Amino acid sequence: MGKVLAAAEQVILGKNAQLRLALACLMAKGHLLIEDQPGMGKTTLAHVLARVMGLEFQRIQFTSDLLPADILGASIYERDTGSFTFHPGPVFAQLVLADEVNRATPKCQSALLEAMEEQQVTVEGRTYPLPQPFFVIATQNPMHQIGTFPLPESQLDRFLMRLTMGYPDRLAERGLLAGRDRRTLVADLLPALVPAELQAIQEQVGRVHVADALLDYLQALLDFSRQSGAFMVGLSPRGGLALLRAAQAWALLHGRNHVLPEDVQMVLPTVAGHRLQGCGEASGLGPETLAARLLDVPIP
Repeated sequence: MGKVLAAAEQVILGKNAQLRLALACLMAKGHLLIEDQPGMGKTTLAHVLARVMGLEFQRIQFTSDLLPADILGASIYERDTGSFTFHPGPVFAQLVLADEVNRATPKCQSALLEAMEEQQVTVEGRTYPLPQPFFVIATQNPMHQIGTFPLPESQLDRFLMRLTMGYPDRLAERGLLAGRDRRTLVADLLPALVPAELQAIQEQVGRVHVADALLDYLQALLDFSRQSGAFMVGLSPRGGLALLRAAQAWALLHGRNHVLPEDVQMVLPTVAGHRLQGCGEASGLGPETLAARLLDVPIP
C-alpha cells in the first residue's frame, strides 16, 4: 500500500495520518464517514482514493428532496417488451461517495443501510448484488449548520471509522495555494492498484495474528465502555469486531503480521468515537474526547 499512499499524498497535502486511517478502513472492508467544515478536502479525499485504487466511482449529492429511488434505482416500464426493467442507481459502483449525507431526510439516509451492511439492495421485492469490492465514503457537515438531519445511531454504526480532516498546517497550505488545481491533479492520478489486488490485501487483513492477550485488552476496553458509567450505551459486539478489524488493517499497513496494543490505540478514536454518547459530566464531550477515555484502560 506504500505506492497508494505516495500517490495520494501528491494531492492531499499534510494529512498523512488521515490518509493512513482511510486506507486502513478500506483494507478492513469498512465504510468511512468524514465530518468537517465545507472546503476541507472531504470530497477530494474520496476522489483520490477511488483513482489510486482503480475503483469504479459514483457520487451522490444528498439533498433534502432526494428520493430512495435516486440512490438505489427503479423499475421502468418498457413499451417494446411490455415489461418492467430495473435500471440500477448510482449505488451500483465499487466506491460510492455520499456527499453531505446529513442534508438528506432520514428516509433517504436509510436507503443506504442494506447496501452498507449486506452488500446488496432490494427493490420491489427483488434483491440485486452490488459490485465487489464495495465501499461507501460519506461526508457530513457539522450538525449546527442549517439544513442538516442527524444520522441515527443505526446508520452511524455501519461506518467503520469517522474522520475529521482539520485545517492544514502552514507548509501544506502554502503548497495548496502555490500548487496546481486539486481537480487537475486528481484527474492526472494513475491507479496504483487494481480491484483484485485490493481484495487480496483485504484477505490478508483477516490473517493478521491476534494474540490472546490482545483479545483480553479488547475485551477490557469493551467492558469499560459498558460498565464505567461514562457512556449512555457501551460499545456493541459489532463495535468490538470493527475495532479488531481496523487494528489488523493498521498493523498490516505498517508491515506487521501481528497486532500490537498500540495498533488498537491508534484506530480507537476513529472507530469508537461515533459509537459512544457521554452521560453525566461527559455528556457534552466530542467523539474523539469520549473515545480517549478508553485509552485509560490499562493493557493487561
